[in-house]
Amino acid sequence: MKDEKLQKALARMGLGSRRQMEEVIKSGRVTVNNGPATIGDRVSQGDEIRVDGRQIKYTSENEKRRRVIAYYKPEGEVCSAKDPEGRPTVFERLPKLTHDRWVMVGRLDINSTGLLLFTNDGEMAHRLMHPSGEVTREYAVRVLGEVTPDIARALTAGVMLEDGLAKFEDIKEGGGEGVNKWYHVQLKEGRNREVRRLFESQGLKVSRLLRTRYGTIVLPKELRTGRFLELDKKEINTLTDLVSLRPRYGTGLHGAAKEKQERIRNKPLKARRTDTRNDNRNSSAKPKSSASPASRGTRNTRDRNDKR
Repeated sequence: MKDEKLQKALARMGLGSRRQMEEVIKSGRVTVNNGPATIGDRVSQGDEIRVDGRQIKYTSENEKRRRVIAYYKPEGEVCSAKDPEGRPTVFERLPKLTHDRWVMVGRLDINSTGLLLFTNDGEMAHRLMHPSGEVTREYAVRVLGEVTPDIARALTAGVMLEDGLAKFEDIKEGGGEGVNKWYHVQLKEGRNREVRRLFESQGLKVSRLLRTRYGTIVLPKELRTGRFLELDKKEINTLTDLVSLRPRYGTGLHGAAKEKQERIRNKPLKARRTDTRNDNRNSSAKPKSSASPASRGTRNTRDRNDKR
């Protein structure tokens, strides 16, 4: 049994989308083992794949080293590979991959900040995002107005939005003074602007939203805005356990890469802010602590009981 469909393999190796690869195959630009390829062909380790005569190094997805990155998204960045309006995207600051690609786990809108996960394992990303996995996301939300006990009960019982019933699994006060109050909320879906829409359904306006946890991964306290950290084996395996995927040999950081991450953890890089007016990537100072009380929980990806 061959390992996977050819168009999927080419897309996974970063040559384009699956649909684009189907067009490339149809146009006769791909060969497998010196023969013309067709849509639906399956390939496995040892097959010789060429695109426009150039050999593509193929590694079975089951043998590929699984990688995961935690990125602290700033405001002003778009969660897509390319933006037709020319705005900066979250992919621009990620490390480059050869014959592979980063897959984003979930999205945040342009005005939201916080934890974004990226992986080179498409199946893992799919399971982490799919509603059937019930993977919890946690957010620190600054709201203009007060969430009364009645509103809190309504938001956790369920509210009918235009795309169906939605609810928070939990909602807790997070401090704040005056008309702006912070709340910590959890939910098990990733619908478009769901957190904001839930509060808006109760006549409340969200003035700031920061994702602090996705599944078992907490936004690292040493991570600064616009920076990323690559996760090590133990952290990655907590995620794969969560979505019932088997561990993969070679997963995690090794050698110089591991040493580099340890240096960053011990001496964090300065924050970087996205300037949407001139796309300036100048460093910025760390936000004042008063801006987000208790929004940066301690790193504890090993606690498997920390379920939302």
